[in-house]
Amino acid sequence: MPVSSAFRREIFSLPDPAKGSGKGALNLSFLSTPRQLAKGAYWGQLSAPMKSTIIPLLVLSATLAMSNSARAELKVGDKAPEVTGVTEAGKPLSLADVYSKQAYTLVYFYPKADTPGCTAQGCSLRDGYESLTSKGVAVIGVSHDNATAQKAFKEKYHLPFTLIADTDNGVMNAFGVSTYPGGMAHRQAYLIKGGKIVYTDYKGTTSKQAEAILEVLAADKA
Repeated sequence: MPVSSAFRREIFSLPDPAKGSGKGALNLSFLSTPRQLAKGAYWGQLSAPMKSTIIPLLVLSATLAMSNSARAELKVGDKAPEVTGVTEAGKPLSLADVYSKQAYTLVYFYPKADTPGCTAQGCSLRDGYESLTSKGVAVIGVSHDNATAQKAFKEKYHLPFTLIADTDNGVMNAFGVSTYPGGMAHRQAYLIKGGKIVYTDYKGTTSKQAEAILEVLAADKA
């Protein structure tokens, strides 16, 4: 649905009633549900054309949220997906082959290459890579970015592990990873041993990702 310039002017001109929110901040908290919107302080400020534009957007947003949340997340004890992805070098990579060659495989998902949180997560695994590999861990990063973006991300931050360009979301779907509009993955991580999931991180650690995995490995060896 195209958004008119009048719509953009109106939405950005709405004042933010929350104190301490910062001058010029755009508060979209009123974009919740049609019923909540009708009860909110902003509803009376909106023009009729703007109201007729917002309602379909809310319905679409709710539909997308429900479809994403319906995906079955993998749990500890589940069989790890034996799916094939495309690496940053443009070559196919079978995760089943990786599982069979390593004691552990860490498959982690991130929204977008070369963004702050994803960079912190990747650099954490880079800095802890020697410790991880000494314990038999293969690291695989996955995002919706194409191979060119993944290659640039890997080279810029000297990431020593493989990145998968999951442009068709095949790997994300196999792992049950929810996505944002546009196909970007929610940040999650899965540790695999013997072809099965032994650890899950549904919230996604960033700067402490390597540390978290090393703690899991220490407990697994105990």
